[in-house]
Amino acid sequence: MKVTQEKLPASQIGLEIEIPADKSQKAYDKVVQNLAKTAVIPGFRPGKVPRPILLQRMGVQRIKAAALEELIQDSLKAAIAQEDIASLGNYQLRSNFEQLIEQYQPGKPLTFSAAVDIVPEVTLGDYHNLSVKAEEVAYDPEHTENFLNQQRDRQATLVPVENRPAQLGDIAVVDFQAQTPEGEAIPDVSGQEFQIEMEAGKFIAGFVEGIVGMNLEETKAVSVTFPANYPRDDLASKDVVFMITLTELKEKELPDPDDDFAQEISEFETIEELKKSVEQQFRDKAEQVTKITSLKLSSRN
Repeated sequence: MKVTQEKLPASQIGLEIEIPADKSQKAYDKVVQNLAKTAVIPGFRPGKVPRPILLQRMGVQRIKAAALEELIQDSLKAAIAQEDIASLGNYQLRSNFEQLIEQYQPGKPLTFSAAVDIVPEVTLGDYHNLSVKAEEVAYDPEHTENFLNQQRDRQATLVPVENRPAQLGDIAVVDFQAQTPEGEAIPDVSGQEFQIEMEAGKFIAGFVEGIVGMNLEETKAVSVTFPANYPRDDLASKDVVFMITLTELKEKELPDPDDDFAQEISEFETIEELKKSVEQQFRDKAEQVTKITSLKLSSRN
């Protein structure tokens, strides 16, 4: 697997990882196979749903998103092991997930970027005559809780919603077509079964906010302004109207933070063991930051 490293501030390493074509195909096929075993579609027995019908009912975007999540996590673990990186276990996806879904073509390579936390490096100079004054950076228990909540969010199950309008926090599947304020369709700015996480500011500012309150199968005109730095010059700073149809709506069902959850995301058997490990990693990081801060303060004396 091709991995490129980049040193980042705040004790992080940036990784650019290229997922090989065969792995991108296998992950997609695996998700399709798992869905085929569990999907309940009227007129078909479980495990006997034809692939074209399964793709149509479940949505290609949803399947790609599920496969991509698995690919990212597996590829990051493999890259960290391959490059022998002393990671603290946390990572942040630097690539835009929605854009990755659009770029992801099963059977073709896919490149994404992420950042991982590492133990800060301490370079000691002539420290024998330094007067070191410790400035302690305290461990914050919220870091452990935030980490576990992030992991729960990544393992969430998407449950269909049918009895209420869309709201922030949902996963919306939409069809959309961009047009000028005069009603002329804009080429190549459209989507079918486009899955988007309902967080303010996602995609083009105002797009998600426009979906809030929509009901299933409703079509709505949402006016937005493309940012000045948008890659397409013909759209940068332009006012655009999106005709959006809400075709599916889902909400996240988070797994309970129990032993099963710990076994799913780590090598630990119990949630308590996992919490202690994560807590110790953040304590070690706080201690390392304290040492670095102390050395910087003393070197100024």
